[in-house]
Amino acid sequence: MIIMDNVTHFFNEHIAPPHKITSVEKQSEEEGWRVTLEVIEEKDYMKRYAHDEMVGLYEVYVDKDMEITGFSRIHLRYRSDLEETS
Repeated sequence: MIIMDNVTHFFNEHIAPPHKITSVEKQSEEEGWRVTLEVIEEKDYMKRYAHDEMVGLYEVYVDKDMEITGFSRIHLRYRSDLEETS
């Protein structure tokens, strides 16, 4: 899927490699897509100081041309914590 490939490439280049894409939702023809994904935050730093890894949940917006138009981290948790359920 082109959307997932574009988001993965963007995060690999600018943030950190995605751990897991959790959802891809079509908004409307004008708005494009909303993608949520998890990223392991500062993996080496956390291991060096014997802390549990942190997982960031990001929300990403992709327009109808499959370009990333915005993103934000909406949640941060320890990897060992139970995943949130909606």
